[in-house]
Amino acid sequence: MEPFDVEKLKEQEYQESLQNYEKKDFGQSWVRASAYIFYLSIACFFLMTWGGCYRLYTKQFEKPKVHIQESTLYTPKYK
Repeated sequence: MEPFDVEKLKEQEYQESLQNYEKKDFGQSWVRASAYIFYLSIACFFLMTWGGCYRLYTKQFEKPKVHIQESTLYTPKYK
């Protein structure tokens, strides 16, 4: 039976925790990062489009009331 090596167990535990950290890390996993960036870009595109449409709706163009001479109408009126 081998003696209980504490340093070896600590190193093994450290390597396991490091692997778990790298698996969950955003910068280390391109699969997680690409999915996150994809959904983030879809959400940003949707919000920017919705915000632009809302702004156009609230600041819509108002037709000015233009005075037209009566002599230039389809059925002109003369004095």
